[in-house]
Amino acid sequence: MHKQNNNELETAIFAGGCFWCTEAVFQRLNGVEEVVSGYTGGTIKNPAYREICTGRTGHAEGVKITFNPEEISYLELLEVFFATHDPTTLNRQGNDVGTQYRSEIFYTSLEQKQLAEDFIQLLEEENIFSSPIVTAISEAKPFYLAEEEHHNYYNGNRQQPYCQFIIDPKIKKLNNHFSKKLKHGTV
Repeated sequence: MHKQNNNELETAIFAGGCFWCTEAVFQRLNGVEEVVSGYTGGTIKNPAYREICTGRTGHAEGVKITFNPEEISYLELLEVFFATHDPTTLNRQGNDVGTQYRSEIFYTSLEQKQLAEDFIQLLEEENIFSSPIVTAISEAKPFYLAEEEHHNYYNGNRQQPYCQFIIDPKIKKLNNHFSKKLKHGTV
């Protein structure tokens, strides 16, 4: 696995629709040290939000998660990832449509790749979703930080309609299904 600063922390990179949603979900998990929003999987360097929105750069809105595998495993991160977005819709999450909103896992090691493949296979065998999973699995590519206004968006903008109608239900689902994995004091 990808290690940082010899402190046993690892990195996971997921794209599951709007990064505001994905960031808010993973920030609340025990063992997650940092979640940053950004762009990955595309063809140009240092893309800007306005370019991403066109869908022409090939980037996905994603999150880079730094986690302690002694507290939360990559497999547990996969469980949360698949439980908090729709992995069966190609290039869309709800009303957000375009390749930038695709479902994709960007693995940082061959172990992560194998875990993701096995997990998707298990979900398919168990018929967890009524439609086939379209989540792509790709090797990690350069990850570009999103502009500052996109970081920690949900926590600073909970009264915004998008947060109330789109992100709040994801947080409620997280609280209901993963309460034992949540940091104390997070809602």
